[in-house]
Amino acid sequence: MPSSSSPKPFHDTVRALQWCEQGLRVLDQRRLPNVVEYETFNSAPGVAEAIASMRVRGAPAIGIAAAYGVVLAARQRYRETPDTWKDAIEADLAVLAGSRPTAVNLFWALDRMRSEIGAIEGDPEPTLLQAARFIHEEDIAANRKMGQLGASLLVGAGGVLTHCNTGSLATGGYGTALGVVRSAYRQGVTRIFATETRPWLQGARLTVWELEQDGIPATLIADSAAAYLMKTGAIQWIAVGADRIAANGDTANKIGTYALAVAARHHGVKFMVVAPTSTIDWRTETGASIKIEERGQNELLNDCFARPGSVITAWNPVFDVTPAELIDCIVTERGVVRNPDRQAMMVLADAG
Repeated sequence: MPSSSSPKPFHDTVRALQWCEQGLRVLDQRRLPNVVEYETFNSAPGVAEAIASMRVRGAPAIGIAAAYGVVLAARQRYRETPDTWKDAIEADLAVLAGSRPTAVNLFWALDRMRSEIGAIEGDPEPTLLQAARFIHEEDIAANRKMGQLGASLLVGAGGVLTHCNTGSLATGGYGTALGVVRSAYRQGVTRIFATETRPWLQGARLTVWELEQDGIPATLIADSAAAYLMKTGAIQWIAVGADRIAANGDTANKIGTYALAVAARHHGVKFMVVAPTSTIDWRTETGASIKIEERGQNELLNDCFARPGSVITAWNPVFDVTPAELIDCIVTERGVVRNPDRQAMMVLADAG
């Protein structure tokens, strides 16, 4: 992997997903930053397990991984039953769909891949691989566009805070909110802060590692220090990603995002959500309908309390929902929606 000895073109060299003849190479993000290790998955259940186990994470990256998982499923099913592979692959699509419930990009990518299947005659792999690669390349192009649009809003800002990991590790490349940070850094915004993002420490393990690889200086803070950081005046913007955006602009993102938005409004700090339009779930009217994933309580509990019979339990929601009225703008590859609500969001639907 790259070192941080010198600035890199576009400050963007990390790739979490790589296709090879054997299958999908996945950078195991659970082991970063101490161990940089890729695993190759050659089946749809394998890719689904990589998503569920958090080897691959981030809504856009999950969608891309699922698309490649469909390619692997088609390869296997066509070899086994070339006359009935289209029926057989439905079980694989269901397995992929069940890997993570909140990230709408997963279902968007599976729908895109399913739409290709009907017209295929003969070996499906070339057609489906082309479709998956297009989804991957399309994501990188969208991220660069969002980086440009979002950074234009940060002109003159002294500092920016980001939460969780929304960079190349969470996408096809460049990143959503972290893509904005990359672009803003190139235009002169040099005070960059990142939260630890408990309990998985995506900020402490992944975001600052990714920035280190690309020579971008940043300051890591504890999640609980964010409000005080805002009070000092060190930042003027918070930029976050999204796992699902409702039709009215309510946004589900990594747990802690809602608290940041509340504190930002109190301190006069602007709050930006950055996500591709594939993250918008037009069928979900408001954030109240978004299913919030909860992970095992042992991710929070000390071993002392995780033992059978302990009276101590833990609540471990992975995401929360930030109401649209706390969001100053939503940046997408189709444009920027300021002060989002149902009517403002429809501009993006019309642009598609």
